[in-house]
Amino acid sequence: MAICAQSYGILCVFSIQTILIICVSTPTAGSHLFPQHYTMMHWAGRIEKELEKVLQHVTGIQQMRSIYNEKKSQFEIKRNNPKDLVERVARDISKLLNSKRKALEKLAREAEQLQKEHVWQDGVKESDISYYDSKADSDYTEDGEEENLLENPFSLELEFVDDPNFKNKVNYSSSAVQIPTDIYKGSPVILNELNWTQSLERLFIDNRREDSSLRWQVFGSATGVTRYYPATPWKAPNKIDLYDVRRRPWYIQGASSPKDMVIIVDVSGSVSGLTLKLMKASVMEMLDTLSDDDYVNVASFSEKAEALVPCFKTLVQANVRNKKIFKEAVTHMQAKGTTDYKSGFTFAFEQLLNSSAPRANCNKMIMMFTDGGEDRAQDIFEKYNWPNKTVRVFTFSVGQHNYDVTPLQWIACANKGYYFEIPSIGAIRINTQEYLDVLGRPMVLAGARAKQVQWTNVYQDALGLGLVITGTMPVFNLTADVSSSQNQLILGVMGVDIAINEIKRKTPTYRLGANGYTFAIDPNGYVLLHPNLQPKIINFREPVTLDFLDAELEDSNKEEIRRQMIDGKPGQRKIKTLIKSVDERYIDEALRTYTWTPVDGTDYSLGLVLPTYSENHIKANLSDQIQQVRYFESLLPNSFESEGHVFIAPREYCNELELASNNTEFLFNFIALMEKVTPDSKQCDNLLLHNLILDTGIIGQLVDKVWKNKDLNTYGFLAVFAATDGGITRVFPNKAAESWEEDPEPFNASYYRRSLDNKGYIFRAPYRTVRDDLLNPENDTIGVLVSTAVEISVGGKTIKPAVVGVKLDLEAWTDKFKILASNHTDRQGSNTCGPHSACEMDCEANSEDLLCYLLDDGGFLIMSNQKEDWNKVGMFFSDVEPYLMYALYNSSFYNRKQSYDYQSVCEPIPSSSHGAAPRGAFVPTIADFVNLAWWTSAATWSLFQQVIAGIAYQSWFITDEVQAEGMDSRERGCVMIQTQYYFTNLSSTFNMLQDCGNCSRLIHAKKINNTNLLFVVAEKMPCNGCEIDKLSQEEEEFKDLNPCDEMARYRKGPPMCFDSNQSENTSDCGRGHSFGPSLITLLAIQLVLLSPLASPHALSAAFL
Repeated sequence: MAICAQSYGILCVFSIQTILIICVSTPTAGSHLFPQHYTMMHWAGRIEKELEKVLQHVTGIQQMRSIYNEKKSQFEIKRNNPKDLVERVARDISKLLNSKRKALEKLAREAEQLQKEHVWQDGVKESDISYYDSKADSDYTEDGEEENLLENPFSLELEFVDDPNFKNKVNYSSSAVQIPTDIYKGSPVILNELNWTQSLERLFIDNRREDSSLRWQVFGSATGVTRYYPATPWKAPNKIDLYDVRRRPWYIQGASSPKDMVIIVDVSGSVSGLTLKLMKASVMEMLDTLSDDDYVNVASFSEKAEALVPCFKTLVQANVRNKKIFKEAVTHMQAKGTTDYKSGFTFAFEQLLNSSAPRANCNKMIMMFTDGGEDRAQDIFEKYNWPNKTVRVFTFSVGQHNYDVTPLQWIACANKGYYFEIPSIGAIRINTQEYLDVLGRPMVLAGARAKQVQWTNVYQDALGLGLVITGTMPVFNLTADVSSSQNQLILGVMGVDIAINEIKRKTPTYRLGANGYTFAIDPNGYVLLHPNLQPKIINFREPVTLDFLDAELEDSNKEEIRRQMIDGKPGQRKIKTLIKSVDERYIDEALRTYTWTPVDGTDYSLGLVLPTYSENHIKANLSDQIQQVRYFESLLPNSFESEGHVFIAPREYCNELELASNNTEFLFNFIALMEKVTPDSKQCDNLLLHNLILDTGIIGQLVDKVWKNKDLNTYGFLAVFAATDGGITRVFPNKAAESWEEDPEPFNASYYRRSLDNKGYIFRAPYRTVRDDLLNPENDTIGVLVSTAVEISVGGKTIKPAVVGVKLDLEAWTDKFKILASNHTDRQGSNTCGPHSACEMDCEANSEDLLCYLLDDGGFLIMSNQKEDWNKVGMFFSDVEPYLMYALYNSSFYNRKQSYDYQSVCEPIPSSSHGAAPRGAFVPTIADFVNLAWWTSAATWSLFQQVIAGIAYQSWFITDEVQAEGMDSRERGCVMIQTQYYFTNLSSTFNMLQDCGNCSRLIHAKKINNTNLLFVVAEKMPCNGCEIDKLSQEEEEFKDLNPCDEMARYRKGPPMCFDSNQSENTSDCGRGHSFGPSLITLLAIQLVLLSPLASPHALSAAFL
């Protein structure tokens, strides 16, 4: 009965709450009327009553409450006091970190003394040093080759044993050494470093003897050498190993105070070709030396200076997102115009001296990349920087040229900086990180005041330990320099790792319930503990930075909680907040109590989140061993056929229990262990184990009293199930377990957690999209999961210890749904059709004209009276009926929430970061060969290795995929926009008129009480449709079109700053060319070098 095809008039009356449509009609013979409001309400009531009656009867929810009351002598209800809990856990974490702090302080103190006592040896040889080269045993063979190209004849041979604590093979009697690929192992500096750091091995072993829970103990040297304990073979993150400890987040944080940096890049016309490519690569490498404690801006200049990212008007935090934006902008730099140093320096100084913008407020520096020039810009320095010289200036001469470098050297020396040369690609990495040595001078001169332990952001351990934090402490050179004054060089950074999982063990995971949890944040607001901290991409170059407000759905209450935690204040707040479901399809509004307190001795803050129903928890007390055995028997597989299949949550019930990825295997492991130990054993978690056995007995009684007596087919059910906080899930009958796809850990199952947060029965169909294959109604059975929480009260305390539910047969219940929403009614005066009377359409007899749906609270289709919709159950309703879904959304039945997932994985984007290139080919520049110093440098050794390898393996011209470190050819990290829909304003029934211009239709919508279902009845659209923006629920990649849309969030930097010292000796500030060869000589040598590699692949390799 489309409105445009009416043979009678219509009067539409609008009210504030709903649109009330009163239809005054003149019936014609045999006409079908759209169901009246009261008819639709009647249908909804019938559906509601039928669901309530059948679900209560089959699940046995009332009987389960009675069983808990009968068993109350076997357990007690214990209170979770949030304030006491969070303070106790904070103390435990503080104690854990403090124990590592003592080991770290001992290592740093002893290392300084060992180096001071070490006697430098000029003639030392690699054969004189005894050490284990971790790369000698690593997987460095080329594809199909057996010999290790990095085999070291001087390396010790060690035997290794598996250690699950390190997730690695280790040797406890020795330390290991890792030396970057581009550093010559035989140089005197490296050999002397290996010599004195060998004594650290004894300290490492002593520390582990005192604290067996210590993980990696590491010394990262300013020379690039890494010595770590216990020894394990090195694992290269990629085929090309670019690992250098000096670029690790923990080293950068420990080696210098926070930085305010402005990078200015000369893009005048003389900067072109190779020089411009070198500059771009250098700026990107420079950005990688910055951490989240630092602030940065980048500008290009010629006649005038311009911010590379126009909307970055001031310094911005050097976080992963902003550095990525800068790098993208760097790739688009173009050279033009003439050089004006003054414009670049003016821009930089005004950025650094802008006190109104957020910044690190510590080391201030300017990094200028140029191909050379004559101007010294002295008047700019006199105006902005002299005489106090609060800003350091570092200058970088990039590329091959014959310019006089004296002005660049003077600029650096006159402003407490350093002058560097980057003539080739091979010089970029080393020369963009050595400025840290200059910044370390004030720290060394500050002595004991600077010897502070700092705890890092979370990051991925390069040796496979997973997510870790590291305690760092700088190690200073205590030897006197040639003038007998205090040395101002930093030797390196000492680090001790703590696995995040080790900190998690200090938290009361299971007593908080499925929706309770602990979390912790650092001064940047990044989480180091949170159930949603689950990075999918392993990136060794960057820390894992997930903000608390991105780990949860942001609101004003959480912003204030975050601020107070960063400020180190304790507090508590009960808030109503939005919760995203585990499967990320639904949004629930729920009450949560947030309690937080600082962690003493650190700048971390710990938080605890509890729902109201988790303020108490069950503690089983099964002292009767006969009772324990009786309950335990229902876990045995021989009981499954009669009592249903059991899934057991994979928890650490006992120390010796072996975890397994397969739940059946884990159950067998559990049963085998229980035959050896008792639930009261000291090696077991008695709370977990007793609760598990208690719940097994309770569900076992539910099976005997209710489930066994029901013929599920009669009710249209495929299975009935129950799951508990104790970790038991039982599915009845046993054969239903074959298609059971829910997580065996109830706390990780979406249905379980949503049932606790919602009243009534929660329906959820198997998720489908328009891209999924069609199902065959004859062969495929679709089961819709229905679940509800079991709420009990004992001694005036209310808890929700379990969830029960069914899996209903969609085909059977669709038939029942159509009957319940039909004119086959027990109402008197049924409106039946006759030859001379009009009648109301219903969902069964008039499916060709009347659309009837059940939708869930996320907008997904649960049931339909349309045959063609059988394959669409589980789809977002906008993919089924876009115009109707839009009408429901536009009428405020549904609200929409968008959020960002910063831990997503996307398909790779082809770019210049990887491409075919000759394997291992490195082309030294002309200036490299004519500079005498180059012949003793790391680059010489690197080239020599490549030449030998090329001759031995004929691999110079074999092309291979060359990729940047941390990149994966199959996937990349990205940000995804997620959209969820949820119910709003459900107190009223809606009657709507959807007007599409040339046609319109009537719609009824009513929420089914005590469920998450919406009953929708609508006429079929008589025309092609409306002009609407189709709603979508599928996530899509976020394209950051405007990088400045994101506002800077509140944060705090480290409390101490060491950026200057009156005793600092700034005379060592870099030097220029040792001599200038003739142009003819330069060209001749370069031609000789390029001739064997003159191929497009070889030339492209130089720019990677």
